[in-house]
Amino acid sequence: MNFIDFCSGIGAGRLGLELLGLTCVAHSEIDADSEYTYKTLYNDERNLGDLTTLDFNIIPECDILIAGFPCQTFSIVGKREGFDDERGKIIYHLTNILKNKNIPYFIFENVKGLVNHNKGKTFKAILELLNNAGYKVGYKVLNSIDYGVPQLRERIYFVGIRKDLYIRPFIFPKPLTPVNIKNFLLTNNNDILNLDNPTFQKYLTNKYNKNRVNINDILTQDYTIIDTRQSDLRIYQDKCPTLRTGRHGILYVKNKKLYKLSGQESLMLQGFPKEFVLKTINIPNSKLLSQAGNAMTVNVIRAIGECLLNYIKENTENEFNSKRFANC
Repeated sequence: MNFIDFCSGIGAGRLGLELLGLTCVAHSEIDADSEYTYKTLYNDERNLGDLTTLDFNIIPECDILIAGFPCQTFSIVGKREGFDDERGKIIYHLTNILKNKNIPYFIFENVKGLVNHNKGKTFKAILELLNNAGYKVGYKVLNSIDYGVPQLRERIYFVGIRKDLYIRPFIFPKPLTPVNIKNFLLTNNNDILNLDNPTFQKYLTNKYNKNRVNINDILTQDYTIIDTRQSDLRIYQDKCPTLRTGRHGILYVKNKKLYKLSGQESLMLQGFPKEFVLKTINIPNSKLLSQAGNAMTVNVIRAIGECLLNYIKENTENEFNSKRFANC
C-alpha cells in the first residue's frame, strides 16, 4: 500500500507509516527550511509543492492521504482565527484532493484546541465537510506520552474511511507502557546552561518564582525538566512538556548540571530514531527545535496506522468471503 504525505513538515507522519511497510509516493511542503530537513532525512525530491494550486492530474494515485494540516489558526497559543486565516482553509483543499482522487483512507492531525474552537462550530464544520465528501470519520484526542515517547503532547487525530469501504467504527490504539526519558537524551549534548545567566536568574527571582523554586534542590534530581515559559517556570519529572514551534527554552538536569534541550533531542522526543537524528548534524539547532515543535509524533502515527491496516485487512477479508460464498 502507498500514501501521499501532505503538509509534510519534516516527515514524521511519513516515517510512522513507512515503519509499517507502506510506501510514500509523493509529499507536499512549502516551507523551505522544513523541505531541506525532509530531503536530508529521506533523500526525496518528489515535492508536489503548494497543495492549494495543485493540478489534480499530477497527484499520484494512493491508498492513504496523511496530513498535519496547519494548526496555528486553531491553537490556543496563536490568535485562533480559524477559517478566517488562509492557513485554516487548507482543510478545504485537502478535501477536494480526497474527492477528486477518490482516495480510500486518510489520517489528519491537528491541535487539541480545534475541538473547542469557535465554541465547537469549526470542528463541526470540518466533520460535515468530510462527511459530504463521502467519508465516515473517527476522531480522538491522543497524548504522545501514551505511545512510546516521554512527551506530553495532546493532539486531535482524524481517521477517514470512504463510505463504500466502511464496515465499522474505527478503533484508535490503546495506550502503551510509559518510557524513560533518559533514553531520549543524547550523551554528546554539551550545551550546559550557566546558572548565572542573567535571563535565567531573572526567571528565578521574578514575582512568580521567588521563594518557590529552589534551583539547588532541583539540581539533585536527574531528569527533572524545566520549562521556561513567558514568566514562570514549570517543572516536570521524567517527562517533557509539549514541544513548541515558536518558544524553546526547555532544560533538563543531569549530573547536577542544567542542559538545554537540543534540536536533535527534540526530534527523538517526537519519535525519530537515533539513526535518523544523526543525519541532521549540519542543520542549525534552532531550526530543528522549531521543526520538531511543529511535527507529528512518529509513534502515534505508527500506532494509528497499524490500527488502520488492521481495519483494511478486515475489510479485504470480508470482501473476499462475500465473493467466495456469493453463489452458495
